[in-house]
Amino acid sequence: MPKTLPVIDVSAPICCAPVSAGPMTDDAALGLALRLKALADPVWIKLMSILLTADEREVCTCDLAIDLNLAESTVSHHLTQLRKAGMIVSTRRGMNVCHRVHTAALDALLVVLNPNCCS
Repeated sequence: MPKTLPVIDVSAPICCAPVSAGPMTDDAALGLALRLKALADPVWIKLMSILLTADEREVCTCDLAIDLNLAESTVSHHLTQLRKAGMIVSTRRGMNVCHRVHTAALDALLVVLNPNCCS
């Protein structure tokens, strides 16, 4: 049976030394793993791709459901997981909820994963 990762707050961008800077602490490795886990699902990657390439700054759940050919409730569930991982930010606009990528979180991941950070 796979080991269950603990529930911790990962809504803020990751803040630790890059992986190539030296051995990571257990806490830093766990924080990175939980954020990367949020990108380990094909639907979640597709959602991020749509949000990153959208002409508009924010995209509503209903439009994402159309793009993915999934029910709005299913898309909402997937978006909740991305939001919990700190990858997206959601804002209520009347009856709709609109979503955008939390760019600071992605930028921080890039820094942590950059093998040339300390060269």
